Amino acid sequence: MCDVLWTSFGERSCKVAFTKSETFLTDVLEKICDRMNDYQLQDDPVTNKKIFKRYAPRKDEPIYAEYKKYFFYSDAYKPLKYACETIIEQYEDEIYSLIAQEADFLADKLCIEKSGLCPNPEMHGEL
Repeated sequence: MCDVLWTSFGERSCKVAFTKSETFLTDVLEKICDRMNDYQLQDDPVTNKKIFKRYAPRKDEPIYAEYKKYFFYSDAYKPLKYACETIIEQYEDEIYSLIAQEADFLADKLCIEKSGLCPNPEMHGEL
């Protein structure tokens, strides 16, 4: 998945887009779990189980600028962040591989096929 270039010495070289480079992907994977504080621990009214639900708006939502003026903090997201970091560490090679293959439905492939952590797609709808 690269553009083949010929150097001035007649050697073949491979140019990889920055968004697919290992440096970029490593940076993304290191920061992705920091966003776990965008989720809040709640009681599901139907099952009475505790679930994490996203409450923070995404950057493209109109309310985002207003939301960023305030600081929300809770220790409740820490187990979620730890789980995220553990998954990233354990499946780092598979994540790189799926991105390099330009896999469609990356979350499904990682969660269901590669790791077996999700028995069905509904379990990770918030990803």
